This record gives sequence, C-alpha cells and structure tokens, in this order.
Amino acid sequence: MESNTIGYLVWFLFMGGVIGWLAGLIIRGRGFGIFGDIVIGIVGAMLGGWIARGMGLYTSSSIGAFLVALAGALVLVGLTRLVVRQTAA
Repeated sequence: MESNTIGYLVWFLFMGGVIGWLAGLIIRGRGFGIFGDIVIGIVGAMLGGWIARGMGLYTSSSIGAFLVALAGALVLVGLTRLVVRQTAA
C-alpha cells in the first residue's frame, strides 16, 4: 500500500471515530467506545450521504461533508435507540 493510501485510511478512521463520538455524545451523553464510535461514524457518513443525495444536496467542502456525516450518524443512533427501545418493551 502506498503511504498516501495509508494516510487516507487513518484519516478516514479518525474522522469516523470523531463523528461517532460526537453523535453518541449528543444523543446519549457519552460515546460508544472507540470501535463503536468508528463504526457509527462510518456507517452514519454513508447514511448521511445517501440521504443528502436523495434530497438533492451536494457538498464539496470539508465542513459540509463533516456535517452531512454527523447528521447521518445522529439519524443512525436515533434509529438504533428506537429499535432497541421497541425490542425491550
């Protein structure tokens, strides 16, 4: 693997962790652990991008991409809480 590819992967995982941690902090008051935060962040980013494209929203800025990913992670955490609450009841 090229060092550029490794650098991109490390940055991608780091940002996934930050986004997942922020989503957990906003909705739950704490994160989901390092691996959970990374998974929530990455899946949330994909979900946010899918929702944004479906709404016809496109961003070329880093801040816009970060906000779309955070919004997707918040939706993912919210949906997860609904599912867990429904199955627990």
